Amino acid sequence: MALETFVKVENLKKNYGNIEALKGISFEIKKGEILGIVGPNGAGKSTFFSILATISTAQSGDIIVDGKSITKSKQHIKKNIGYVPQELALYSSLSGRDNLNFWAGIYGLSGKEKKLAVENAILDMNLENVIKRRVDTYSGGMKRRLNIAIGLLHNPLLIIMDEPLVGVDIISKRKIMNKMLKLKSEGRAIVFSSHSTDEVEKLCDRIVLLENGRVKAYGKLNDILKEYKKDSLEDIFITKE
Repeated sequence: MALETFVKVENLKKNYGNIEALKGISFEIKKGEILGIVGPNGAGKSTFFSILATISTAQSGDIIVDGKSITKSKQHIKKNIGYVPQELALYSSLSGRDNLNFWAGIYGLSGKEKKLAVENAILDMNLENVIKRRVDTYSGGMKRRLNIAIGLLHNPLLIIMDEPLVGVDIISKRKIMNKMLKLKSEGRAIVFSSHSTDEVEKLCDRIVLLENGRVKAYGKLNDILKEYKKDSLEDIFITKE
């Protein structure tokens, strides 16, 4: 069965002064898939994520999420987006539970709905043994898992994960990867970036290869490797350096 398109990126352009960060990129994100966004530093990944997460706006072009324009229906779309930034959105002097309660309130959750969302987030990311501790006592992997739990509190349909596996231990990495695959099986649309080509190859159904603000390749891994006549994504990047 063909997967349903949930996000359409249409000729998206973004400038910072005279610098063209995005030069008219276009592709789709489907429900029930993990789409990998890969490319060297300065390729435009962070700029794209910022626009998709409704943090910044494009000069031209549009992103259509579930049939609605991100430029015209920003507040409606924002409710369906879960953003897991590379920079940890955590208050280190608070406990893990207090962080979750704070962000649940920001998302507009309250009462039983808020309590249930927090408890589910704790269990989903295997944080029950540390949730009462201050975040500044957490390991890097625990902080990453809490960061992801926060991004998923409001049960979003579109999940943006910017380097969610960076700096984590093997156990936490496996737990995070399993959670991503579970979200995929639930029909969520997941956008994922990583500097580890191995992680991208293991997790992603399709890949967007960005370079200098343009889409250089887009599709399934095997198709991209055939196009470049390479055995791995790493080989493509090594060739370009």
